Amino acid sequence: MKPIGYWLSRTDKALTCHMNAMLTEFGLTRTSWQVLNVIEKDPQTTDTEVLTVLAANADLVTLTTAIGTVMADGWIARPEPGRLALTDDGRARLTDVAERVHAFRDLSATGITHEEYRIAVTVLERMTHNLENGAEP
Repeated sequence: MKPIGYWLSRTDKALTCHMNAMLTEFGLTRTSWQVLNVIEKDPQTTDTEVLTVLAANADLVTLTTAIGTVMADGWIARPEPGRLALTDDGRARLTDVAERVHAFRDLSATGITHEEYRIAVTVLERMTHNLENGAEP
């Protein structure tokens, strides 16, 4: 049996590769999709909040580039300095993308019960907590 780090790395790469391929027709990547989701959840969000929420997902340059790309493509705008919000067009397009992402998630979880998924996430969350908060290098 391969160690968990091997499968974590392979899973993340597979998720990113397949999600990027699926999102290409919308002009998005996995990271830009994540940026849009943060903004959708909080219409008064700031760049700093987006960067903080997604810090574990990508580095600063990647996240800043994703913000700039979705802004240039009309998904988001700045209703006031320092704030980010979906445009009306961005909100409408995001609904179409969400349908595809839902199908992608169903595919990625094929053959996995809700209980198995819950257990996997709980174990990974606990391992992360152990390493970030309890263990010394």
